[in-house]
Amino acid sequence: MTVLIAGGGIGGLTLALSLHQIGVPAKVFESVAALKPLGVGINVLPHAVRELIELGLLDQLDALGVRTSELAYFSKHGKPIWSEARGLEAGYKWPQFSIHRGTLHQILLDAAIDRLGEENILTSHHLSGWSETSDGIRAEFIDRATGKSAGGCDGTLLIAADGIHSAVREKLYPQEGPPIWNGRILWRGITDADAFLSGRTMIMAGHEVLKFVCYCISKAPDANGKFQINWVAERHMPPDWQWRREDYNRTARLDEFLPWFKDWKFDWLDVPGLIRDCPRAYEYPLVDRDPISQWTFGRVTLMGDAAHPMYPIGSNGASQAILDARVITREILAHGETGAALLAYEAERRPATTELVMLNRRNGPEQVMQLVEERAPDGFDVVTDVLSLQELQDIAANYKRVAGFQVEALNAKPPIVQVPAPSQLAGAG
Repeated sequence: MTVLIAGGGIGGLTLALSLHQIGVPAKVFESVAALKPLGVGINVLPHAVRELIELGLLDQLDALGVRTSELAYFSKHGKPIWSEARGLEAGYKWPQFSIHRGTLHQILLDAAIDRLGEENILTSHHLSGWSETSDGIRAEFIDRATGKSAGGCDGTLLIAADGIHSAVREKLYPQEGPPIWNGRILWRGITDADAFLSGRTMIMAGHEVLKFVCYCISKAPDANGKFQINWVAERHMPPDWQWRREDYNRTARLDEFLPWFKDWKFDWLDVPGLIRDCPRAYEYPLVDRDPISQWTFGRVTLMGDAAHPMYPIGSNGASQAILDARVITREILAHGETGAALLAYEAERRPATTELVMLNRRNGPEQVMQLVEERAPDGFDVVTDVLSLQELQDIAANYKRVAGFQVEALNAKPPIVQVPAPSQLAGAG
């Protein structure tokens, strides 16, 4: 029988590829009519890159992404607070990649179509319900555009990889309501501009109320010598501010947020210039959901943003979905296509991601910027006059511990999925 995956995003496709790797048939069901590369830039951390490499995708990542070499924090005045090496430069055995989300999605989609076959990646299939059978599960689908039935499918398990607005989670927790907005807005865009610092540096500047993040997502310059610079501007809005919540992902108006960053022209980065020169920016609320006490219900479980949506702090959303996919695969290899496999997956991943969701609400490693703002709002000469080196090191180390990418521990850890020899896969599925 076949594992049914609701959702064809990064997590769902990684799971499909992982199951194929161990000889377990999978089918992906996606609500939209056509899977297209959408979004802006993301970072994929070494522990997740390792898993993508295990799936044979390093060449594609290298061809289309940038190997991030450094993460650096700055004050709102552009003064350095803390920097640390990333990826191979930090001693990991695997790189960190800055890449367009749509590009990563396309890499996974192309691989899934090639390995599983196009007939196992179904679009216009929105999950409408499911029921357990004597030996598995039956899922029913509709075409959301027409409201008509798209048929049903029998499988062994149903994995919900359908995002923060998960149809599966909504049925399991009908009283939960919409995602929780904390008063912060993100404006995101990609601008063709000059490279900055090392050219492979991810920067964060500002503090909890007003912040700017950017990094390069193209390896080589265009004909004009410019690189694609992905950026995120963020502001924590006043309590009485009314945001157009019905427009979850809409084209932004630059004049609504550019004035807050008009003075952020540093000798190493022109923030207002990046915003002003962006051809199209998008506006998002910063949302998550409260952690829940149970993901697995019989032969159904949640993964990725359906299970643990978190603030995009610490570059962990996509990375954690990839880890979910690999742990599910490992447990199916150990326990078969059973509810026991899903319970074992949840036992490991739910506590870990719950801690991460809560740490991201406290700004994760970005807390160093807020501490500087609170202690020296008018600026500083040397950051250690404001924050001790020990404080800086402890904040960075604690986040790596919680997120699961401490250098020595990750390098020493065996692969999540121990792929069987081809002879052992002959009768799988």
